[in-house]
Amino acid sequence: MNLSDFDQWIQLHATRIESWLEERIPENNVIPGRLHEAMRYSTLGGGKRMRPLLAYASGAISQARTEDLDVVAGAVELIHAYSLVHDDMPCMDDDVLRRGRPTCHVEFGEATALLVGDSLQTLAFELLAKNPLAIPTSKQLDMVLLLAEASGAEGMAGGQAIDLASVNVELDLPMLEKMHRRKTGALIRAAILLGARCGLEDSPLIQACLDRFSQAAGLAFQVIDDVLDTEADTATLGKTAGKDEADGKPTYVSLLGLEAARNLAHSLHAEAREALLPLGGRANRLAELADYIVRRHH
Repeated sequence: MNLSDFDQWIQLHATRIESWLEERIPENNVIPGRLHEAMRYSTLGGGKRMRPLLAYASGAISQARTEDLDVVAGAVELIHAYSLVHDDMPCMDDDVLRRGRPTCHVEFGEATALLVGDSLQTLAFELLAKNPLAIPTSKQLDMVLLLAEASGAEGMAGGQAIDLASVNVELDLPMLEKMHRRKTGALIRAAILLGARCGLEDSPLIQACLDRFSQAAGLAFQVIDDVLDTEADTATLGKTAGKDEADGKPTYVSLLGLEAARNLAHSLHAEAREALLPLGGRANRLAELADYIVRRHH
């Protein structure tokens, strides 16, 4: 089957970031070997790589060097991987399947899984801080701050805290949106903005358009996740289907219904595409990724 230009672009960049990460996560034969084995198990060989793809696409808008985008894409993916390891643990979502295979704590034990998350998180900041980029050092420091804010209590971790506190609680739409702007949207926004900030043409117009795009695309990603959790099966998703409903977690589907959730995703998709219009053709890859977000099946 002939792949489209977009599909080829996805394959090229997914392979690129896989190789980049593989070279930077210590090998299993480096002490402590079991920790490194578990870090590699949890990060390599699976996943959509959506956040790295968004970083590469936004970096193209600001004419960033690909080798600089590798650093940003890798750092964001390491944060994402750590969050999945911790989210799957018994004290959080208590899931046994991730990317079609046993979760980290099932395969390696809870103590090792905890250390894997800690190690992947710190490796992300180490790589973002120590790799020289073709931008001023002060700007690189600001990028470290942006990733930290997206990952912490005001971002992803805070969103997870709201999620844990919301089991069997009926949230209204604004609160559900606030939760997911942190839990899912914050890291997606960081990936997009960090990619653009690697470039030399990092104008206020680019930042404003990408900020608006990221807000809409990040929520659309979560809405589609909720739809798929209802419609798709475990084999397709690579994780336990229907688990949010079974655990009494609020979702866009439980609050709005399936059809209204789909309509919301399409509305957010249109908003994301509209946000890119001032950037013209150089934002085509981001626009295609917005299409991919709402049309995906896993």
